[in-house]
Amino acid sequence: MASSKNGTEQSTALPQSLLEAFSEWRLSPFPSSKEISDSWQNERFIARARALFFARLLFLGMVFLMFLVPAWNQYFRLSSPVALGIYMGMWLYAVANYIVLHRPVAGRVATYFSLCLDLVFMVLLILQSGKGSLENPLLATQLLFTMFFVLLFPKPISILPPLLVLPITLRLDQLLQQGINAIDVLTLFWYLALNFVILYVLVYLNGRETLAHKAIVELQDNIQKNALAEERNRLAREIHDGLGATLSSLIFQSEYLLQLTKEEKLLHEIGELKATAEDSIEELRRSVKMMRGDFDLTQSLSDYAQAFAERSRLRLQFKKNGMEKPLSSSAQLALFRVLQESLTNVAKHAQAQAVVVELLFLDNTVSLLVSDDGKGFEVSRPTPGHYGLIHLKERALHLGGSIDIRSSPQQGTRISFMFPISS
Repeated sequence: MASSKNGTEQSTALPQSLLEAFSEWRLSPFPSSKEISDSWQNERFIARARALFFARLLFLGMVFLMFLVPAWNQYFRLSSPVALGIYMGMWLYAVANYIVLHRPVAGRVATYFSLCLDLVFMVLLILQSGKGSLENPLLATQLLFTMFFVLLFPKPISILPPLLVLPITLRLDQLLQQGINAIDVLTLFWYLALNFVILYVLVYLNGRETLAHKAIVELQDNIQKNALAEERNRLAREIHDGLGATLSSLIFQSEYLLQLTKEEKLLHEIGELKATAEDSIEELRRSVKMMRGDFDLTQSLSDYAQAFAERSRLRLQFKKNGMEKPLSSSAQLALFRVLQESLTNVAKHAQAQAVVVELLFLDNTVSLLVSDDGKGFEVSRPTPGHYGLIHLKERALHLGGSIDIRSSPQQGTRISFMFPISS
């Protein structure tokens, strides 16, 4: 009968492994909506920052022509070594910004400050000409910078630098004792109006684009969840109808064999085979329930405790205190496995008469307490080759919780398994 025992152990291992595997299979194995949204925003930022880099190349190319064309050079007074140094510096930080573009934090910080430097150098170049800033053809570049600031950093405080360029240049004109006439005022208000038009249009389009992307992500997320739920249900049906039918047949055959023999030893072996098959089919039902998402933790713990009490003929009391909170599949499975391991140890080693099981829900934690009045043991002296308690500690660590085992000879054992409830 040893071979039949091995076969029985294999049959129980399969549904247990299924329950372990599917408890870790969340309804969202795909990236979350937030992760998809963050990735999309990062990719959008990189694409727009690249466009800024190529716009800079064009701008720097035009400045290079200003150095070459005598009339333009004379107008902007670019003959000094300082102007050439500033020009080379713009090339350096433009290339440096492009290099760090793909780094989440450094790329954004470098892009923002390089845009601010662009504005500073543009104002210096305008003032370098010595002519009225509002009449300078380079002032139109300010509109381009407003557009890039809004596209890359669409927050009110982030787009202040390009808007401050106009009053700053106007004030510098006054400090340089250049008169301001009515046409200058008109030009200033015209630029301000164009800036606000750009702001409104781009903010509106950004908002529409973000809402459209959010709706698409939510729709995709719902489709993935529905597809995954359908696949889980399909697998649950296949397991229930296939493996469940096989185990049921094994139980029926065991019952039939029990009627055919009177040999005491054979009856005992067949009885164990039948009991193992019944345990396996119960484990299978729990697997299917967890896969379908209708696993009732409290009821499952209570049913298992009651079945254990009937098999072991021990007095067992099951209590639940506190308002039950929703738990993840892995957390529910951990609680169930702790109860299984604890009660198995009671049956094998404790020689107890009574067991108390308590499931306790507090505000932010859940605990499972299992205590017995058995012979107890020395907690500080682990038994070689026995890993049940070690596995309990590993489950607690996996959930960010703890397990407290208190026992002493002839004083019983108390196991407390606790972990935080994730919000």
